[in-house]
Amino acid sequence: MEGDAFSAFAITALRLAGHLTAAGDQLAKPAGQTSARWQVLAAARRGGTSVAQIARALGLARQGVQRLADVLESEGLIAYADNPLHQRAKLVRLTEEGAARLGVIEIAQAGWADGLGAAFTSAELDAARVVMTRVMEMLDGGEAVGG
Repeated sequence: MEGDAFSAFAITALRLAGHLTAAGDQLAKPAGQTSARWQVLAAARRGGTSVAQIARALGLARQGVQRLADVLESEGLIAYADNPLHQRAKLVRLTEEGAARLGVIEIAQAGWADGLGAAFTSAELDAARVVMTRVMEMLDGGEAVGG
C-alpha cells in the first residue's frame, strides 16, 4: 500500500522535474542560457567553490558540471581562480557579464514563482518540500535501495 503511494509520488516528482526543467529553460532562454547553465551560474555567484563542490550541491556528475563550466568560462560568464586548498581544483566565480545574465533570469523567475506560488498556501508548499527533502536524504543515505 505505502509502496504504491510512494511509486505514484515518485512518478509525479519525476514528471514535475521535467516540467520545472522545461520552465527553467524558457526562463533562461532570453539570457541565452539553459536550466543547467543557470544552475552553474547561480552556484558560481557564491564564489569560493570548486566544480566538484558545485556538482555535489546540485546532485550532478562532476564531469557534466565541468563541461558546462568550461563553456561558461569560454563565453566569459564565469572565471576560474586558484584554489589555495587544492592546486588542481580551481575555484569558480561569476564574472560581471555572468552576473548580468543571471540577473535577467532571476527577475523573470521571481515573477514566475510569484504567479505559481499564489495558487498554494505557504503551509502546503512547506509540507511538500519537507517530504521531498526527507526522500532525498533517505536516497542520499542509501536507504531502501535495491529492496
